[in-house]
Amino acid sequence: MKRRGPRWRIQDSLAELGELANSARAQVIGSMFQRVDRPTNIYVGKGKLKELKELAQAGRFDTLICDDELTPTQQRNLENALGDVKVIDRTALILDVFASRAQTKEGRLQVELAQHEYLLPRLAGQWSHLERLGGGIGTRGPGETQIETDRRLVRDRIQRLKRSLEDVRRHRRLHRARRNSNQMPVASLVGYTNAGKSTLLNNVARADVRAEDRLFSTLDPITRRIMLPSGAPILVSDTVGFIHKLPPTVVAAFRATLEEIEESTVILQVVDISHRNSKEHVRVVEDILREMRLEDIPRILVLNKVDLLPDDVDPVEVAEEISSGFPGPFALVSATMGLGALSLLDTVDETLANVASGVQSAIV
Repeated sequence: MKRRGPRWRIQDSLAELGELANSARAQVIGSMFQRVDRPTNIYVGKGKLKELKELAQAGRFDTLICDDELTPTQQRNLENALGDVKVIDRTALILDVFASRAQTKEGRLQVELAQHEYLLPRLAGQWSHLERLGGGIGTRGPGETQIETDRRLVRDRIQRLKRSLEDVRRHRRLHRARRNSNQMPVASLVGYTNAGKSTLLNNVARADVRAEDRLFSTLDPITRRIMLPSGAPILVSDTVGFIHKLPPTVVAAFRATLEEIEESTVILQVVDISHRNSKEHVRVVEDILREMRLEDIPRILVLNKVDLLPDDVDPVEVAEEISSGFPGPFALVSATMGLGALSLLDTVDETLANVASGVQSAIV
């Protein structure tokens, strides 16, 4: 489909969609795209739909994944046109990957909330294969249809999930209040998924956080206390990774987790310097931080995986190009190799000193 931004190549977005599909244990057999001037009620044009039908009838694929969030009408029309083929969109795929990654009760609650809010407007025509949420028999009122029952059940479940997550948020606020009373600064690791945030936390904090070379390997926030070169203590928190076209439902559902970033003294934005779209990854994260109104928190651009750059490439030149326009200093590291960690912590020390001097000036 027609890309939304002038700087993100369609092929790169589809390649990323393929990585997401692989993370969900799907086997990708091919991809295609089409430029259209305006959205249609079946998502693709007639020619592309005919091509998809022929492939489906030949048994080439049983699931179609679209690289946008489909409207309920688009999804239903595509499924009707393609017969037995299951049609899902980028949002459903991301939520499926999230569901397989969530380990804690809080993470599972947040994923389930996002899934139900995504599902609610798509119930029409799908209730027959909807996993029953309980209470179906004997709960229908006079004349109430099955779809109305399902909608009511999903809405009730959403409200229960929101109440549970509000308890989580309340607990987190109390925890942050106790933490703030100790006046200990907080550095939050944010960045594009699979940039190496968890590996970096393991490196600087001697932590034992699960770190894998795959998208969204960590969903639940993890905090560790470390000592800076100056001798000052600081808390370092790993957070959920971001991604191109991150669904608003996910951002809203993960509010309890993302609020941790709001309390940051400094944000360490981790970027895979070896990735061909590293500059676009920086822009995506900056856009999300801006939407969350966190752009005023001091930030350090942590350019990770320098060991993966070709030998004939100057890391500093690449770093200067990627960090052009970034509102803060950059640091070159290889979390896997243990390179640059001390220099990064020195930069954190300097940034905190600047923050402290700014506060003192404001008080004076």
